[in-house]
Amino acid sequence: MASTEGLVPITRSFLSSYYDKYPFTPPLSDHVSRLSSEIRSITDHLLLNQPPPPTTSHDHTVLINELLHTQPPHKIDENMWKNREYIEETLFLLHPSNWPHSLKEQSTGDDVELATVLDNLKHKLYNTLKVLESFQIQNSQHVFNTVMTYLPQDFRGTLLRQQRERSERNKQAEVEALVNSGGSIRDRYALLWKQQMDRRRQLAQLGSATGVYKTLVKYLVGVPQVLLDFIRQINDDDGPMEEQRHRYGPPLYSLTSMILSIRLFLLLSWSQYGAWKLKREQIAVLEQAVDVYTVEFERFLKFISEVFANSPFFISAEVAGALDVSKNDDYKEINVPAGKTYEVLLSVDSVNSYIAWDFSLVQGKINNMDIGFSLEFVSPSGEKNLMLPYRRYESDQGNFCTLMAGSYKLIWDNTYSTFFKKVLRYKVDCIPPVTEPVQSD
Repeated sequence: MASTEGLVPITRSFLSSYYDKYPFTPPLSDHVSRLSSEIRSITDHLLLNQPPPPTTSHDHTVLINELLHTQPPHKIDENMWKNREYIEETLFLLHPSNWPHSLKEQSTGDDVELATVLDNLKHKLYNTLKVLESFQIQNSQHVFNTVMTYLPQDFRGTLLRQQRERSERNKQAEVEALVNSGGSIRDRYALLWKQQMDRRRQLAQLGSATGVYKTLVKYLVGVPQVLLDFIRQINDDDGPMEEQRHRYGPPLYSLTSMILSIRLFLLLSWSQYGAWKLKREQIAVLEQAVDVYTVEFERFLKFISEVFANSPFFISAEVAGALDVSKNDDYKEINVPAGKTYEVLLSVDSVNSYIAWDFSLVQGKINNMDIGFSLEFVSPSGEKNLMLPYRRYESDQGNFCTLMAGSYKLIWDNTYSTFFKKVLRYKVDCIPPVTEPVQSD
């Protein structure tokens, strides 16, 4: 059993400094956004000129809405499951048994050529699927084995291993029952993600000694408290994993959207193949998109595997304390919903104090976003006076010398946006005036 003396669970501040050593470089190829846009343009054309018939399946409709109206999931692991789901569904469409009838017959030279291309794409995506499955298995095993090194190495540790194995067998049986009853690929992955969330809830219950683990943890005398603290808080909404999502989420979100676009492209092409056939240039775009997706996604998996493998679960209390001391210098992040504002009220005690701010927007898939910003003085009676006029910024760093003591309101305005929230990263402070010391005779 490894010693946990003097250790505390990793914090978001620690991961922030740790991830500074692991930038995702080079960034995603520009071809990801270019080819995603081209694929999306073709699917938009298909939807506009050859809309799906009224008999379109429910999954078909859900997929279209998913691409057009929703963002990729926020969690890293949920995106991994979504990529697996979309790859499997794309492989299903690429299998010859699911081709359009006229393509199966390969009655023309163009059909023969397309069949060869589709077979090559199927092999590339299958290889990427296996890389992803291996990554998930290894990462899960790494986490479990690391946790087990801090547990008593006797019958108590064996008890937890047996319980985990029994739980995983039950989960696998549940998946097999769904498949045997005719469940779709989407149904299967919905269940797999539900099971993943169940595992997460069980970890939280183990950490807080509640639920099914209440008696077990009491029985497992010798389980380090620091381990229980770690598994309880690791997946908190603003916990350590949120830093991971902030750093490495954007490239993964782009890849999730890309494979979804590829899948919808094929689905629409197959459903309308009799009235509309793929042109050579469109087939070339599909080939390039699959090539770029598989290469970039496997590169991301290799990178994130190294980050996860080297990331510690615990740090010394001294390191955590040093990070906490500097916490006042950390920026805050807040979501400003579409049509809303976000305000910070500062109380200023002295004239000639400085109100200082530094803010920027966390850029996502929608680039060149901005947000309105202004500064008001609020009198004791509630009357508002504009100190700095409204202006829209992508980022800004500035200060304002106060003319009066009282309350000042910093306002970030997203009311002009109909659809897009803004993720605001900011730091504000009130700096009192500097006074010269009185010289004594």
